[in-house]
Amino acid sequence: MARSTISYACTECGAVRSKWSGQCDSCGNWNTIEQQVTTGNRGPATAAGMTQTASRRIVDLQPLCGTPDAIERSGFGIAELDRVLGGGVVPASAILVGGDPGIGKSTLLLQAAASLADREQSTVYVSGEEAAAQIQMRAKRLGLMSSPVQLATETDLRAILDTLDTKRPDIAIIDSIQTMWLDSIESPPGSVSQLRGTAHELIHFAKRTGVVVILVGHVTKDGQIAGPRVIEHMVDTVLYFEGDRGHQFRILRAVKNRFGPADEIGVFEMTGLGLQEVPNPSALFLSDREAAAPGSAVFAGIEGTRPLLVEIQALVADSPLGSPRRTVVGWDSGRLAMILAVLDARCGLSFAGQDVYLNVAGGLRISDPAADMAVAAALLSAKKGIPLETSTVVFGELSLSGALRPVAQADPRLRESRKLGFSDAWVPLRAGIRENSGMRIREVLELREFVDKILASRQPGGRQPDAVPGG
Repeated sequence: MARSTISYACTECGAVRSKWSGQCDSCGNWNTIEQQVTTGNRGPATAAGMTQTASRRIVDLQPLCGTPDAIERSGFGIAELDRVLGGGVVPASAILVGGDPGIGKSTLLLQAAASLADREQSTVYVSGEEAAAQIQMRAKRLGLMSSPVQLATETDLRAILDTLDTKRPDIAIIDSIQTMWLDSIESPPGSVSQLRGTAHELIHFAKRTGVVVILVGHVTKDGQIAGPRVIEHMVDTVLYFEGDRGHQFRILRAVKNRFGPADEIGVFEMTGLGLQEVPNPSALFLSDREAAAPGSAVFAGIEGTRPLLVEIQALVADSPLGSPRRTVVGWDSGRLAMILAVLDARCGLSFAGQDVYLNVAGGLRISDPAADMAVAAALLSAKKGIPLETSTVVFGELSLSGALRPVAQADPRLRESRKLGFSDAWVPLRAGIRENSGMRIREVLELREFVDKILASRQPGGRQPDAVPGG
């Protein structure tokens, strides 16, 4: 007999409780508790209160030492997308793609679907947000009208699953998961219970049939995929589409990947013909760099497995406010506060009474701790008004004691720098350099030593810092 169960769930964190309240006890957000009604079938209860089942189902167990089946990946034909996925998609996998509205999620997936369909792979694109004519209009603008992609506009998940089970395509794209609904759950589309239920059904379908299912997810104002975090745990791969809508660059980042490296990135450029791949993002991020500008430093970083050079820009100005501004774009504001404190305590460079602005050029967001040294160099250059050498890259992690700590993968950073025409590098002492990159390596032990050498090298008659040729 069917019975309805009423519970209350938080739309932000997914916590479930038996009573409604104004504030969620788990995440602390207000007015995020919604009622959810779940309809399920329960068998007759026995006298002991246990559910009686008609038959038992025994799961087949396999030894760990067994021979695994060979898994063949299917590439999209879009090198940057395949790179992020670890070489292509794995059969029976579930992929969740999130990003800000208008960032290009639907455009990228439509291009990927067309690329697969042109290579004789059956592809179904299901949209719950647009009419078929609107999708066809976008395909015409992108020059994809001749691709044999099969379209559907539906939000009833039962009908979608029945169709996919009949057609059995190679890849199914659901745009978006927030618009899908199950008739067995008495909650509106986009609610916590609907998101959890529809995601479970789609992932179960992928594992049962071998169809690759790609889900598009909306994000909250904090940049997280809307809905309970359990959805991100259920899928095999989670991709975030990042970028500033004021810039033409878009970053596709893998934050979870069961079949490839996590934190790998792919770089795209938004054009009138859709998203175009950027095979050498370092050169593109540095293409508009001003020559010999105070407050600018080039950071040799690592994003996933890819070395990437970006420009760190800093501006220091006297503040008319009692509490000076600390504005950061593309980096962690807490880490900037730490660097400012270390510069003040260990190097005697006080930024009290001054506004500090920090920007990572190109709309890229970086989290590599090796950027500490480049940020300190940009702040020093901006405060003293002295430009750094245009042929120099900087990388290294900073500790609270003022010591500079070596970072991983120094050799790929230097190779990428040399390839782009840089000839000098400031690095921490004992950076672990094993290859002769042909660059002049300037090693420093502490931030104070780094600051003194930078100031000495940029003043008239100043002594040039010692360099180690070739690393």
